[in-house]
Amino acid sequence: MKKKNRRFVCQRAMVVLAALVCLAASSALPGPAGAASAQEAPKPAASAANVELQPLRVVIVHPQRDVAATVIARNESKLAAEVAGTVLRWSADTGARVRRGEVLAEIDPADYRLALDRARSAAEASAARLKLAESQLKRSQSLVEKGFISQEALSQKETEVTLIRAELASNRAQQATAERQLAKTKLRAPFDAEVRERKGQQGEMVAVGTVLYVLAEAGAGELAASVSPADAANLPSARELRFETQGARYPVRLLRVGATLSPTARTREARFAFSDAMPPAGSDGRLMWIDPQPHLPASVVVRRGAVLGVFVAENGKARFVPLPGAQEARAAAVPAGLGDETPIVVGGQAALQDGMAIRAVGTNGTNVTNGK
Repeated sequence: MKKKNRRFVCQRAMVVLAALVCLAASSALPGPAGAASAQEAPKPAASAANVELQPLRVVIVHPQRDVAATVIARNESKLAAEVAGTVLRWSADTGARVRRGEVLAEIDPADYRLALDRARSAAEASAARLKLAESQLKRSQSLVEKGFISQEALSQKETEVTLIRAELASNRAQQATAERQLAKTKLRAPFDAEVRERKGQQGEMVAVGTVLYVLAEAGAGELAASVSPADAANLPSARELRFETQGARYPVRLLRVGATLSPTARTREARFAFSDAMPPAGSDGRLMWIDPQPHLPASVVVRRGAVLGVFVAENGKARFVPLPGAQEARAAAVPAGLGDETPIVVGGQAALQDGMAIRAVGTNGTNVTNGK
């Protein structure tokens, strides 16, 4: 009896073991049941990227701009001989300071004095003839009234007086011309200036138009700079305009910006006046100013494909905003559409992609170093 019971228990155990083996084998086989269980399994949630955010009003910077600039004299004149002749003397050499009206050189005036004497004599002779003709006209007028001469004779006297008056006016004009030619034998400075170059030599025969001096006006210089069209548009409202040369700074103010573009560099010419003291004409240096337009610092600008832009936070996700005209490693102008409170990604943006989930961490409210 005990043997039968033991045999029955062993048979039951073998049946249970076989059932378990079949169940395990069926669960391992591919089929609708296995696919359904795989679809019902929950997917792991994507992790949000940690970023640092700051409002736009905290991030923006005003970059410092600078371009090459040169001090130029407002007037740089080449003084030429206005009459021909021999240079008798000169009184100012290269580097000298001269005052307005000061004689710089003198051309032999002998021939021009003689021409003046001739013109003066001709004018005096005409004046004497006119005096006589007017006296005769008065006498003829009285004789006509008494009937001693005809009206035709009186008309002739009147015509003679008119002709002599015209001759006198012509001779006086010639006298004035001769006086002017004589005055031109002395070359005078047209303004307070520095002599850049003296070309006239004593004893040299010069013709009309021969350059004798090159003068640069003293104390009346301007600063000239070539700026890009974008900078030219912002110059009227720029802050802290100054010219720096050899360690010295000179405040300047904008005078005008040319509308014509340079055909090679595609820049516009800008001129500035010095507010106080000015360096010597010809000084080279840098024109510097603070750009009035708000910019995003270079540290927050990233490249995605062929476009430079910045990431902003929007509904828990990163949105890529392109920056038109942005350049590598330079601050970029803030595009339209971004408000002062727009959250800008200032940390962790290097690994972001448009639409990626983000989580703000580590905001400190401090500005980013001025980028250029």
